[in-house]
Amino acid sequence: MTNKIEAIIFDLDGTMWNALDGIHQTWNQVVANHSEYRKEPISFEELEGCLGLPMTDIAAKLFPNTTAEQQQALMDECCAVENAYLSEHGGILYPKLEETLLELKKNYKLFVVSNCQQGYIESFIKAHKLAKCFDDIECWGNNLLPKGENNKLIMERNKVTRAVYVGDTAGDEESARVAGIPFIFAEYGFGEAKAPDYRLEEFAKLPELMGQITFADNSTK
Repeated sequence: MTNKIEAIIFDLDGTMWNALDGIHQTWNQVVANHSEYRKEPISFEELEGCLGLPMTDIAAKLFPNTTAEQQQALMDECCAVENAYLSEHGGILYPKLEETLLELKKNYKLFVVSNCQQGYIESFIKAHKLAKCFDDIECWGNNLLPKGENNKLIMERNKVTRAVYVGDTAGDEESARVAGIPFIFAEYGFGEAKAPDYRLEEFAKLPELMGQITFADNSTK
């Protein structure tokens, strides 16, 4: 039986793009219209501290003196404005992203799994015309499942048993452990990792790294 990796599951923020400027701008547009809930603009540092968290946790951090219902309404508005902006303007792609994805697509199924809201991954794909690169996507906003469960879901849905997860945070690493797959840490991203199986210095080096990985390397960890 072959141990060749069949698929690569990607995180989005800090792994394939940096959309913080657009998110920061659009969320503060919403905040400015709701001074009854928050007086000060969201700082860039606050936003960075929210990366990788489920949207409910982000809302609780940014709007602590509001009810759960108010937080949900605020985040729904933030996300709607954000999605519309990013689908048109996009974000900053990491170097050689599209050509690297197309090279990987020759040998692997490619998926995106994120803790983001509904429509966020689609905005990334639409703005940068990357639909040809990915086989499937899943996110917290679709089903309220944590990233590890969505990793398992997307693998089951696409009949994949040997995959790797590429991400830039300890939460991404945990999601790979939940799914029982190796974790590749994107060192160039926003976060830290505890004990990644592999380290990726830059996105363009992923095809070379994948050539060194078989599922047997980590299937017993």
